[in-house]
Amino acid sequence: MQLSVKDLSKLLNVAERTIYRWIKQKSIPFYRIHDQYRFNRIEILDWVTAQKINISQNIFHDADENDIAEFSLTETIKKGGIYYRVEGKDKKSLLGSVIDLLSLPDDVKKEDLLNAMLVREELGSTGLGDGIAIPHARYPVVVHIPYAIVSICFLEKPIDYDAIDGKPVNCLFTLVSPTVRSHLKMLSRIAYVLKNTDVKEILVRQKSREVILSEIEKAEQFLNK
Repeated sequence: MQLSVKDLSKLLNVAERTIYRWIKQKSIPFYRIHDQYRFNRIEILDWVTAQKINISQNIFHDADENDIAEFSLTETIKKGGIYYRVEGKDKKSLLGSVIDLLSLPDDVKKEDLLNAMLVREELGSTGLGDGIAIPHARYPVVVHIPYAIVSICFLEKPIDYDAIDGKPVNCLFTLVSPTVRSHLKMLSRIAYVLKNTDVKEILVRQKSREVILSEIEKAEQFLNK
C-alpha cells in the first residue's frame, strides 16, 4: 500500500502543507502518479530515521500481514548475532564481511543480498550519524528466510560511510527481512531504541553481548507499553 499525502501527514503528525513543502524542496522520497503524490513506506521510514523524525508505529499496519514469524527486536538480534572487530576498508568489503557472518539458509545467494544492500546505499547512505548505520536492502523480499534477522557488528576500524553527520561509522545494525511488514517493524524498532541514551552509551563502549541485549530489551519494553 502506497501512502497518500493525507496518510503521511497523520503518520508524521505534521500538516499536509509541510509535506507539500518537502515535496517542493525534493527533500523527501515521493512518486507522482496520475497527478497525485504517493510515498513508499520503506523509503519513508528510511528517510524519517535519517532525519530523526518521530513516526507513528502505524507505519507498518496494512503492509504484508502474512509474516512467517514475528519476534521482538531483542530476539531478532539474538538470531542475527553480535560481532566484534569486523573488518572492511569500504562499504562493499565491510558489508560482504557482515553478510558472511549471518546465519542464512544454504540457498540464499549472498552476492545478491550484498548487491541489494549496495543499491540501497547508492540511493542514500544508511549512516544515521553518531557512528551508527543500518544497512539493509531497499526491498525486503530479496531472500527467502523464515524470520527477520538483525545483527550488530562493531568494526575493527571506523570507515567513511557517507553518514548524515559526516562522521565515520563503527557500528552496524544490519537488517534482513522476509516481508515488508517485518522489515518496517524492525527498522522502526531499531530507530526507536537508538534514541535511548543508555543504549547509545553501551554501543559506544562496545559492551558485552549480554549487556547490549539487556539494555535493548529494556528500551524495547517502553515501546510495548
